Amino acid sequence: MTQQTQETSPRPADRLAALANGQDVDVVILGAGINGAGLFRDLCAQGLTCLIVDKGDFGSGTSAAPSRLIHGGLKYLETGEFGLVAQSTLERNLLLKNAPHYVSPLPTVIPIFSWFNGITAALRTLFGSTSAPRSRGAVLIKIGLAIYDFYGSRDRVMPRHRLVGRRRALREMPVLTPSIVAAGTYYDAKISHPERLVLELIQDGLTASPASAATNYTTTISATNGLLTFQTEKGDTLSVRPKLVVNGAGPWIDHVNAQLGAPSRMIGGTKGSHILLKNDALVRSLAGRMVYFEADDGRICLVFDYLGRALVGSTDTKANNPDTVRCEPEEIDYLLASVRTLMPGVPIERDQIVYAYSGIRPLPASDASVAGLISRDHSAPVAEPNETRPFSIISLIGGKWTTFRGFAEEVADTVLQRLGRSRTASTRSMPIGGGRDFPAGPARRAQWLTDASAASGVDRQRLDTLLSRYGTQALPIASHGGEWSDTEHLPDSSGYSLPEIDYIARNECVAHLSDIVMRRTTLAVTGSLTIADIRQIATVADRALGWGPERTTAEIEATVAQLERRNLMRL
Repeated sequence: MTQQTQETSPRPADRLAALANGQDVDVVILGAGINGAGLFRDLCAQGLTCLIVDKGDFGSGTSAAPSRLIHGGLKYLETGEFGLVAQSTLERNLLLKNAPHYVSPLPTVIPIFSWFNGITAALRTLFGSTSAPRSRGAVLIKIGLAIYDFYGSRDRVMPRHRLVGRRRALREMPVLTPSIVAAGTYYDAKISHPERLVLELIQDGLTASPASAATNYTTTISATNGLLTFQTEKGDTLSVRPKLVVNGAGPWIDHVNAQLGAPSRMIGGTKGSHILLKNDALVRSLAGRMVYFEADDGRICLVFDYLGRALVGSTDTKANNPDTVRCEPEEIDYLLASVRTLMPGVPIERDQIVYAYSGIRPLPASDASVAGLISRDHSAPVAEPNETRPFSIISLIGGKWTTFRGFAEEVADTVLQRLGRSRTASTRSMPIGGGRDFPAGPARRAQWLTDASAASGVDRQRLDTLLSRYGTQALPIASHGGEWSDTEHLPDSSGYSLPEIDYIARNECVAHLSDIVMRRTTLAVTGSLTIADIRQIATVADRALGWGPERTTAEIEATVAQLERRNLMRL
């Protein structure tokens, strides 16, 4: 049950200090979202020296705004992206094994409203039509699910699909509209803590390569004659000479390439918005299932139980400014109306919204008239060195949450080849963070809790909560000392203890209060956060990080403003 933690690794500040004076590094990765973090871990595992830099927090951009699904991309079959489906289903299955603390199976129901509709339209789309099929019938869905099962057969860990008629479908899920003629059920997966998974990938990379470093809230201030210079939020500067640069800035890729002297037009993203509802009746009716359905306009929507809230998504419209994106009133109306039509007997109201979020999908630049037809596949074009820039730039274009490991593996192989190095480790079966030595099954879990309780002195019930929240990283968190007692909790979100918050503040690269409430925990996204909780978290962070009264007050005000304006929380 022993696990190396960030407490026993070189401190982030010490790592950065070692790189501060123009030191040579193998690779600089700009952007610490899921794709950048996945690549960082892979390259560090090969023994390379890497620096990963993000202008915000780790995993705070597009990677913090997913549907929280780990899925194989059923709808990509319509556009003929069979290779992407094959890779996505494999990577989904691998994540169920490598990140079992965060990724779990999700039975998914598809309500079907006709038997034969959509076949001709699907064939047109498959052969390049710019209009998406609508009203996909049972025959078309049955064919799609059979193909989906075929592609998902590698490393399979979940059952195959089934299709039932209207009577049985309504008996199994009576809240569905009676206008259905059948329903299909298949399995995908969901992720409980996507932002934490990004952090754990970076921590794994730092453990694998002690000379590598990661820094958040750090901006590029110059790129001259092969020297990249950055400035941290505290005003410190560091300069490195990379042999190669990877641009993983997502929606900001073109902007970053311009900064590096390699202007590009690669990104043309779409906006996806989601809302979370406190609706116990809806959550009970879902019974752990997701409903994946067509809205009236033919777009695909979804609703599932996410940590006790009903997560509803998502929109898919063209957008290009990730810094101002938010869930707009018309999007909320659309999502609420879609669920009301699907489940007419369940009261769905706007005042049930406890959280909303929106992000830009960093898709390839496209002239497609329908946002849903823009490819979700990934690529990694290379800008070769020139007279003023001695390093190559590899840009991470597209990509989806589920395929980050496979994408990272492809790019890492390219990097290794260009640097004249060989792969020494595979990430295919490499556990992530708290997924390492995770106890699978009730018997192993019970034994882990017994052993961890003996080692830490913390009761089994509390450890069980921490194990679900952090995987096997629960043990060092439970064992964390300090000035707070484990009997002290947040005033309203009592499931979080003050020593737990203190551990996060001291050991998880926290720079701001929002890092804790929005990314290191699920306090904000589940809507359980209150003003009293925010003040208490700020007090703990102040003592851990030495903010002082003025900084602490400013952190509280900035966090409250963001949650109320962009995330529609009522605090």
